[in-house]
Amino acid sequence: MRHVAVMTATGSIGLIAIFAVDVLSLFWVSRLGVDSYKAAIGYASQLSFILMSINIGLTIAISATVSRALGAGDRSRARRMAASGLLLTTLVTLVLSAILWWYRDAALERFMHAKGEAGIVASGLLAIIIPANIPMGLGMACSGVLRACGDARRAMYVTLSGGIITAFTDPLLIFGLGLGVYGAAWATLISRLVFLAVGLNGAVRVHDLVGRPSFAALGRDLRPLMSIGLPSILANLATPVSAIYVTRVWSDLGEATVAGGAIVDRVIPLAFGVIFALTGSIGPIIGQNFGARLMPRVRRALTDSFILAVGYALVAWAALAVAAPLIVSAFAAGGDSGRFVMLFCRYGAIAWVFITCLFVANTAFNNLGFALMAMLFNWGRATLGTIPFVLIGAKIAGVPGAMTGLVCGSAIFGLGSVATAYFLVGRLARDAKPG
Repeated sequence: MRHVAVMTATGSIGLIAIFAVDVLSLFWVSRLGVDSYKAAIGYASQLSFILMSINIGLTIAISATVSRALGAGDRSRARRMAASGLLLTTLVTLVLSAILWWYRDAALERFMHAKGEAGIVASGLLAIIIPANIPMGLGMACSGVLRACGDARRAMYVTLSGGIITAFTDPLLIFGLGLGVYGAAWATLISRLVFLAVGLNGAVRVHDLVGRPSFAALGRDLRPLMSIGLPSILANLATPVSAIYVTRVWSDLGEATVAGGAIVDRVIPLAFGVIFALTGSIGPIIGQNFGARLMPRVRRALTDSFILAVGYALVAWAALAVAAPLIVSAFAAGGDSGRFVMLFCRYGAIAWVFITCLFVANTAFNNLGFALMAMLFNWGRATLGTIPFVLIGAKIAGVPGAMTGLVCGSAIFGLGSVATAYFLVGRLARDAKPG
């Protein structure tokens, strides 16, 4: 528990810094007094989340393969895998960012029903934010390398540095230079470049854990990387797909509801940032112990992670319920927008108690060689656990019904993932016994 807690705490500081700055960014935009700007940020965030989810999948693959090599005592292989992982990340982020940048208007209109000024502003934001995904993906990959070798402090510096830069550049660009809502997007681009510089310094200069990248080495390493990376990417894509569908439902209920959703999308990561850090931190712990065939430690790490995750999620939900009126006031969310935020903070956020279980279980699946299982559970929640529940709930009771459906679907797949994770760890433990 101490190892899990320390890795999580250091990871939380950097992640929460980023989420806090995202909240602050929306706060500054809210001061502009235009609801369509908040809705535009909501639309842009959901589409850019697709690229972020792919980055997370690649980072999981790099962290898992490097940590396994280090756990087996093969440092040269770890350096080669890190270099191949960074090269693969460069190619993937370049291609996918270019595709989404070109088709961003069609995606906004067709998939999210973004219309009017909110849709136009969202397109302008994405034109700036999407290219920032390339340094972001590489910075995340470097952070994964640092976590694989157990340097949680420097991995924290990667995310923390980007958050600190954004905290200063946001108000400067939005108000100081008069860039308005687009100033927030430019601040994001600047922070991602800093993010990458700090990550490379830690992984390359300090630890010398990145070898010389080459396409020949990537050809050899592509299979082990993608055996984890591809299912992880497909698994992580389920979350933005689900979020895009839910945002489309909010869009059909009115622009004020989308604006409320944008506020929630900023507040929820801040409230549950510890959970994101936990899932990023326990991967190397599970991976190294699995590489050393120490299955009792794998089970203990899994149990401690579930305890920590669920306990924190319950506290965060209670805090959101109490702070709901303050959140509404801070973001000047009036009318339907304010009612949406109040309802989610007090009732809808309970879904995260179960989503955290799914996150922890998926991390175990990815690092134990069952990445396909993570994909199945994530897509199960994104489709069977979201679409019918939200659709039926919205038709019966509008926004409250949709939130109730979201909670029910999350509960089914969250609890199911916990049972499956323990079953697979038990099976691996039996197989590891001699004779």
